[in-house]
Amino acid sequence: MAKRCAITGKRAGSGHTVSHANKKSMRRFNPNLISKRVWVPEEKRWVRMRISTKALKTLDKKGWVR
Repeated sequence: MAKRCAITGKRAGSGHTVSHANKKSMRRFNPNLISKRVWVPEEKRWVRMRISTKALKTLDKKGWVR
């Protein structure tokens, strides 16, 4: 399963881990994903999705998450 949010499209980024001696090695910054039931009003049913916590906050504000 891909590490991508189904709603926002957020995916893993890349960058450096920097040691105390300023040596750099590549690393991944994975998004904070959770599996959640989301209400889809157009289909009038619950759907299980893998979404980021940022998307969860937005859906919770609209009242589509349980």
